[in-house]
Amino acid sequence: MTRHALAVDIGGTFTDVVLVSHDGASFVDKTLTTHNNLLEGFFRGVDLVLNRAGIQPGDVDDVIVHATTVVTNALIERKGPPTALIVTEGFRDVLYIRNEHRYDMYDPQIEFADPLITRELTFPLAERTYADGGIGAAIDEDAVRAISKELKAKGVQSVAVCLLNSYKNPENEQVVGRVLAGELPDLFVSLSSDIAPQMREYLRSSTTAINAFTQPITRPYLNALTEELSNRGFSQLPLIMLSSGGVVGAPTAGRNPVRMIESGPAAGALVASYFARRFDIPNLISFDMGGTTAKACLILDYEPLVTGEFEVDRRYRYKPGSGMPITVPSIDMIEIGAGGGSIARVDALGLLKTGPDSAGSDPGPVCYGRGGTQPCITDADVVLGILDPDNFLGGDMKLDADGARAALAALGDKLGVSAEKAALGVFEVVCEQMAAAARAHATDRGVDYRGLPMLAFGGAGPVHACKVAELVDASMVIYPPLASVLSAFGTLVTPAKIDLVRSALARLGDIDWSALGATLDTMIEEGRSALLEAGLDVAQARFGFAADMRYVGQQSEITVQFEDDPRKIADPAKLRETFETAYEKVYGLKLSDMSVEVVSWRVVAQGKPPAREAAIAFATEPATPKRTRSVHLADAPVDVPVYDRSAITIGQTIAGPVIIEERETTAFVLPGWSVVLHKNGSLIARRKEA
Repeated sequence: MTRHALAVDIGGTFTDVVLVSHDGASFVDKTLTTHNNLLEGFFRGVDLVLNRAGIQPGDVDDVIVHATTVVTNALIERKGPPTALIVTEGFRDVLYIRNEHRYDMYDPQIEFADPLITRELTFPLAERTYADGGIGAAIDEDAVRAISKELKAKGVQSVAVCLLNSYKNPENEQVVGRVLAGELPDLFVSLSSDIAPQMREYLRSSTTAINAFTQPITRPYLNALTEELSNRGFSQLPLIMLSSGGVVGAPTAGRNPVRMIESGPAAGALVASYFARRFDIPNLISFDMGGTTAKACLILDYEPLVTGEFEVDRRYRYKPGSGMPITVPSIDMIEIGAGGGSIARVDALGLLKTGPDSAGSDPGPVCYGRGGTQPCITDADVVLGILDPDNFLGGDMKLDADGARAALAALGDKLGVSAEKAALGVFEVVCEQMAAAARAHATDRGVDYRGLPMLAFGGAGPVHACKVAELVDASMVIYPPLASVLSAFGTLVTPAKIDLVRSALARLGDIDWSALGATLDTMIEEGRSALLEAGLDVAQARFGFAADMRYVGQQSEITVQFEDDPRKIADPAKLRETFETAYEKVYGLKLSDMSVEVVSWRVVAQGKPPAREAAIAFATEPATPKRTRSVHLADAPVDVPVYDRSAITIGQTIAGPVIIEERETTAFVLPGWSVVLHKNGSLIARRKEA
């Protein structure tokens, strides 16, 4: 009996749906994201795919995996309900003071994102937990009850509790949580000792505040999703993609929405790792461009980089420190407002700019014909001739070419050029922005990006990837099968997984191995529970171990991976050797005269990677162009041959410039490149001089 797995990825503009059967048959579709009710677009896309496959909801008997922007949207749009913060007395301004770092030392008008929780909704408690975990002042439960009355009076629906040193001993936070649950049973409560049990007060407070702010949105959303799936006859409970690159059950995700912020992009990075293995290319650049944003991620040694800290809602694109920090494991990537719906404009200096503001799905680019009036990247691609307005989504979504031309003509009037020149300028500017982001991301991590192959996907990624590749000196671009919906497919080849971390500051010679054993056992059990909730046979669970370590006196640490449970080593000399090997790889030196300390311990619990694959049907005869299309590449239009991707045979090589169309996206290969179809269904473009 054929089994079917379903994946849905809700993006800022499109909702992508993929259905994969165990025999390799795949069915995909895209529909505009319905921001007022995300589940409307979710089930519209699901219905389209089920109809294509000719099956019923009950036939989806493998998994249902979901990646969503619901958390990110809530943060960027600040659409969360009234949320409060309870802190230790004296720390009421923690979200305003931040960590006192300035992301630009020389800007006298520096700005930060406003805190999610105002000072008026921040409540201090007279309590104290010492750095060693001892309780210096217990919780006055009457004081908590008094706060609960204020929370009720002010209509607060969710509260973050972040008390000093609670990562070392959560007792006081747990008392607060218990009292609040008794007084206000409908209140959403996020304890920092559960959400981010790590040192550094501001990071922990920011992470817990974000979790509290989004929980009243996310948990009801996931509950409604689960209920509607059941009502429609689906037998499987949904699995949710996490920012760290794994899937868990909806209840775990609902309690920890802060772990879902980059769920869709994380799926894209994981599938890039999947293709790196298939091609045996250890290092490559993952380039994902959708309707709202573009994401770049480095794949090194077949794995995406993972970071323990990232930011959302940055005030400035490439400046760490200008956003709200989150201290949970996440795929390390750079994301900028450069998608098909990003708006093009002329700034006060008369310069052409694109993004970060986006027309999204409603009204969308002018060519969507849904009321948009401002020219967007997709409008420029239509005016240039790269996109066929009559063949967008296989003709199911006709584009308004005249409207796009009028919008670009108005933009061109401001620049003193034609509509085509303005469109070419938009194309080149957005490609340079994405290339600059990729260069900055790689350089900041000490990686030489030049010459690395690029994997291009997302609805708009294959359109622009060849130009971006030229700008970052890449000599190869891979356009995988299902490129437009690859992030959704990525959720189906991602194992159930959860990353856990606990701070336990200690020099190597002072580690209390008995206490550490108890901590690691607790983390392992938490990981097992999450995998069990995701429907995994826990006998298949695998556990990885790591630690954040540094030389004593340093501010920052590096994550050091261990081959096995560190308790089996229990040797400070061997731990130091492992740390210094990793440290020297990053910084090119080691400091043998300095002591080493552990800041945090990490445990990764995951299941076996699922064996799902989309089979590709190939043509038996070499393809010929179905037509030519006039494309404005430079000073004059060029007649470019247009091929159907499904008509190309394995090994067939086509010289650029060429346009290769499929229903959900278009690959545009520039002059000086050639493209060939690989036996796994990927198109591989190479620069001729390479």
